[in-house]
Amino acid sequence: MTTWQRSQEPLARPLSQGDWARVVLRGGVLGVLTFGCLGLLLVVRLIERPLFGQNRPVTPYITQFVCRSAFVILGMKFRSTGALMQTPGAVVANHSSWLDIFALNARKRIYFVSKAEVARWPGIGWLARATGTVFINRDPREARAQKDIFESRLQAGHKLLFFPEGTSTDGQQVLPFKSTLFAAFFTDALRDRISVQPVSVIYTAPKDADPRFYGWWGDMGFGPHLLHVLAAKRQGCVEIRYQPPLKVRDYKDRKALALACEIAVRTGHVRLGG
Repeated sequence: MTTWQRSQEPLARPLSQGDWARVVLRGGVLGVLTFGCLGLLLVVRLIERPLFGQNRPVTPYITQFVCRSAFVILGMKFRSTGALMQTPGAVVANHSSWLDIFALNARKRIYFVSKAEVARWPGIGWLARATGTVFINRDPREARAQKDIFESRLQAGHKLLFFPEGTSTDGQQVLPFKSTLFAAFFTDALRDRISVQPVSVIYTAPKDADPRFYGWWGDMGFGPHLLHVLAAKRQGCVEIRYQPPLKVRDYKDRKALALACEIAVRTGHVRLGG
C-alpha cells in the first residue's frame, strides 16, 4: 500500500511523569471500555447473527457508544454538522489518523472498508472483524469478488465507508481520490438505488502544538502516536461535516463520481479547517 511521505514528521518530545499519569489513566479507562464493550458485542452478535444474518440491528449501537465515549475519556472536543444520509448507500471521507475510526463512528452507524492486512494486526484486527469491517485485497484480479461483497452489504442496508485517498496524511490537506472502489456502485443492482455521502474530517491541534499533531502517516508507529495523544495535557478538536449525498445515477462513471466526492470533501475541509 502506498503511504504519504511528503512532509517531515513532527518531532516527538519525551513524556514527563504527568504525561505518563495521563497515559495510564486515559489508556486504562479507554482499554477497559473498548474491550469490555467488544466482549458484550460478541455475545450480542451470537444472538443477532442467526436471527438477522448480515443485518445488525443492535451491535452498531455498542460500537457507536464506545466511539462517542472515547472523546470524553480523551478530553477531546467532538463537533459534527450536516444531515446524515437516510437513503441506501456509502460514505467516503479524507483520512488523517486512526482517530478517524472513532470520529466517523461516533455519530453515524457505518461499516469500514479496509485493506486485508488490517485483519491480521494485533488488537486492531480483532476489533475490525467484530464490528463488521469489509476487508479487501488491492488486486485487480479480485475486482469482481469485491463488487459482489459491496453489493451484498449495501443491499443489506449497510453504510460502507472507505477512504479514497488510499493512504493517511498529516490532516492539513485532501489528496486526489482514487476511483477504483467507486466502480462497485455502478452495477445494475445498485446504480439507480444508492447515493454516496462525502464527509470532511478536520482536526484542530491542542494549543501551541504542531498543527499536524493528530495526523498519523508514513512510517509513524501506532504505539508512539497513541501515547502522545493520550498524554496531551490539553486536547484539541475533531470536526466532522456531512456533505449532501450524491446520487450515483447522476454520474457517467466511477471517475466522475470520485472527482465530485473529492471536490465536496476538500471544500468542506477548507471551509472548516481554515
